[in-house]
Amino acid sequence: MLWAMTDTLETRLEITSWVEETVHEMADGSKITRASVSLSGDGDAVSAATFDAVMFYRPDGTSSYVSIMQVTGALQGREGGFVLQGDGTFDGTTASGRSTVVSGSGSGKLAALTGTARSDSTHDDYPFMPLTLDYDLG
Repeated sequence: MLWAMTDTLETRLEITSWVEETVHEMADGSKITRASVSLSGDGDAVSAATFDAVMFYRPDGTSSYVSIMQVTGALQGREGGFVLQGDGTFDGTTASGRSTVVSGSGSGKLAALTGTARSDSTHDDYPFMPLTLDYDLG
């Protein structure tokens, strides 16, 4: 039996732009928004990323969201890009997201990439978003 080797990348992406628009507002104070976020990496593993999300905010300020993140960079010297599809929550203190590399989204030398990612951040992390990627280069 062959076991896939999984590597882990822990990085912080800098939020360089966050544009969020309300799409629907409900009578109880809840709302649905759409956000487009630009991120820059450390220039080593992740050079840049864009994050698009649809979010549902409850009247108490907590939220749930679904997202797509496009990432470019190099893992173990292999340059390319990939897409993460995920979801998450904000409990009023911590934003927690989980995502998976979209099958077939890898490009360049990351074409066979598979994996998952997670991010847990608070306002104290701003303007950075921590990201942990568990991956296999294929």
